[in-house]
Amino acid sequence: MNGGDGEAEAAAAAAGPPLEWKFSQVFGERTAGEEVQEVDIISAIEFDKTGDHLATGDRGGRVVLFERTDTKENGGNRRDLERMDYQISRHPEFRYKTEFQSHEPEFDYLKSLEIEEKINKIRWCQTANGAVFLLSTNDKTIKFWKCCQRSACCASALPLAVDGCLLSILQLGGVDLAVCGRPLICVQEKKVKKISEMNVDPSKAVGNGSFSSSSVSSSPKSSLSNGGYSDRSCTLLNNDFSFPPGGISSLRLPVVVVLNLSCISSCSAMADGETFISADDLRINLWNLEISNQSFNIVDVKPANMEDLTEVITSAEFHPTHCNTLAYSSSKGSIRLIDLRQSALCDSHSKLFEEQEAPGSRSFFTEIIASISDIKFGKDGRYILSRDYMTLKLWDINMDSGPVSTFQVHEYLRPKLCDLYENDSIFDKFECCLSGDGMRVATGSYRRQVQTPSRPSRSLSSITRVVRRGAESPGVDANGNSFDFTTKLLHLAWHPSENSIACAAANSLYMYYA
Repeated sequence: MNGGDGEAEAAAAAAGPPLEWKFSQVFGERTAGEEVQEVDIISAIEFDKTGDHLATGDRGGRVVLFERTDTKENGGNRRDLERMDYQISRHPEFRYKTEFQSHEPEFDYLKSLEIEEKINKIRWCQTANGAVFLLSTNDKTIKFWKCCQRSACCASALPLAVDGCLLSILQLGGVDLAVCGRPLICVQEKKVKKISEMNVDPSKAVGNGSFSSSSVSSSPKSSLSNGGYSDRSCTLLNNDFSFPPGGISSLRLPVVVVLNLSCISSCSAMADGETFISADDLRINLWNLEISNQSFNIVDVKPANMEDLTEVITSAEFHPTHCNTLAYSSSKGSIRLIDLRQSALCDSHSKLFEEQEAPGSRSFFTEIIASISDIKFGKDGRYILSRDYMTLKLWDINMDSGPVSTFQVHEYLRPKLCDLYENDSIFDKFECCLSGDGMRVATGSYRRQVQTPSRPSRSLSSITRVVRRGAESPGVDANGNSFDFTTKLLHLAWHPSENSIACAAANSLYMYYA
């Protein structure tokens, strides 16, 4: 017992005093009375491993990239400068870099189902040759994108072929930004795309080096102003392709086979930089970034009779350093750790993390509020952070008897569960994140607050800057406590190496630092 107390005290000393959070900047802040368009609401947010780039996705299928600027001005990483007692005169700053249309709305005629363009997840991949790569996914399609910079002197009126992908040149300040005209890899609903033809005649180029394209369909596909394309088919160039002088009239592209996927809830890149997983309600598939027509099913929870289905997969995440280990959560509030070395199909788990239900506490809402909406590994891979509707829990992968810390986030809402069920707020999916040193965690809440507890303390502190705009008026109960379930903060990300948080509220991106 005393040993445990000593470890807790040591951890508390390492965590240091509570952080004083300060507002840094905001992108897309709306004015009083301004209506928020549904397509502009941010639905995904992610820092890259360096923390110098930030990507957001919205319900309109767009991906927006931001680039950090203050490190370039100070000549080094902020954390390194702090260690050298360098006086930092400015707070962390990001600037808008570019955006592109990642997904478009589709219609599944076989199932009579409309497929939204909403971006569910964004995951950064390893950088190479000065280019950044990322995965973006909606309910049905995962796309692999590349974005790189080139000096203005290298600008050309002709399209460029780089690493087997057509690029369009966009002018951004003094630097030309080359964004993939089409994703490098695209996997989606079961269907076989036929060979397409793309017109790259220089005489038909439009705007800043982008160009019109044509496929086997009768309607032409024009390029968008931001360098994306309205054509949703995925095509790849041969690696040995090069543009002859003067351009060519047409180019035949290879067949791209796309596979059947259910609604994709998450994706995660492996530490090897070559593979990634996608997770839907019933399965987890393993993909190679260079192979779009084949995947391996490594987890399948679909029963022989769908009437026997009792839980679904809600989130999945690779271990940050061990390529053979991944974790996935379920709608019953459990987390399973699996080892890919055990078998090709991981029907059994190596460890199960779940908290036993207190006797007599079961109610109609028990399973709903127990469903885990997000899980995250710590940087060293020892801890897993999970978020359900009511709590934030920290798990040690070496101890499956129970969570090492539980933070009560929405306990004050327990008497309001009936109202939350009526207005569907009880189904809100809040994300969570850990700091780079693993000593602090964060999650979103209502009234657009960010809860930032530190380990091993079970107390919560909040970032309290008011971000309500317009005619929003929270309801008040008999005790004077406000309940406003329309202003919520679902998506946030912690900088990988310093105390800086990016969080999304409706169509606005807020940045804080400590």
